Amino acid sequence: MREVAFIKQNKEKWLEFEQVISNNTKKSPDEIAELHIKIMNDLSYAQSFYPKSKVVIYLNKLAKKSYGKIYHTKKQDKNTLAQFFFEKIPLLAYKHRKYIYISFIFFFLCFFIGLLSTFNDDSFAREILGNEYIDVTLENIESGDALAIYKGGSNWGSFIGIFDNNLRVGLNMFLSGLFIGLGTGYYIIYNGIMVAVFQAFFYQNNTFFDSIKGIWIHGTYEIFAMIIEAACGYIIGASILFPGSLDRIESFKKGLREAFFIFLSTIPFTFIAAFLEGYITRYYNQMPTVICLLIILSCLASISYYYLILPYKVASKHQLR
Repeated sequence: MREVAFIKQNKEKWLEFEQVISNNTKKSPDEIAELHIKIMNDLSYAQSFYPKSKVVIYLNKLAKKSYGKIYHTKKQDKNTLAQFFFEKIPLLAYKHRKYIYISFIFFFLCFFIGLLSTFNDDSFAREILGNEYIDVTLENIESGDALAIYKGGSNWGSFIGIFDNNLRVGLNMFLSGLFIGLGTGYYIIYNGIMVAVFQAFFYQNNTFFDSIKGIWIHGTYEIFAMIIEAACGYIIGASILFPGSLDRIESFKKGLREAFFIFLSTIPFTFIAAFLEGYITRYYNQMPTVICLLIILSCLASISYYYLILPYKVASKHQLR
């Protein structure tokens, strides 16, 4: 595209954003974020095709002003780590929220398929969970402790082993995005179906409530974090498939970097999930039911707030100043 045509095509959008920056035009948080992304894309395009043009200088100034308005409206004395987790990550989660929603939808679709398959095929649970797990769990159910399998080993050893395993699963979810997101989709299909089979199996053996009390003490953080990690894989895949006005390599680098930051935010939840599974889950049938439910609901509320509600609050706070 010729430079004159590029300017003519985007001039109104740039002037509109100038009005937003100067607070002469009111926009919703979603509209401001969308304009900001477009300005950044236009700047990258101009830098690639008109590197010595004045339009690059203009867009660079506009991008800096927009960045200051949305992300750093004033210098903050906050702790860097706190700022990363409570400013940067929520803003990235807000920017990539559609991939988080897609990840949830796809996971629960696979979960539903797993339920239907288990209830319609008596052998399906054994195919997914394995004969050894099914046989041991059936023995545990008969002995009155459905989740006794979680009581094996020491607290510390279980905690370390579980954290290592869950971290590897999350990393696989993230890195599989390099295969344009298809690898991530495979992991979600497998895990979504497996979780469904898990629950359906206990339901069929009249221990559904015991499984809820025990499994979801640690499973709430574990599964939720896994869905977010899958969203990171989709972000990488989308950056390869849909570069927009960016060069495909630049789009990939940007997508990989932002997805990695979001992935890092899941590690504390994965750590806590492993701690709960190693130290708390094994006592599910000794604790009052209300305590088990309180732990589960607290985990669900906190992680839901962090990834689904806080991003909107932080984005709104920055964009409306």
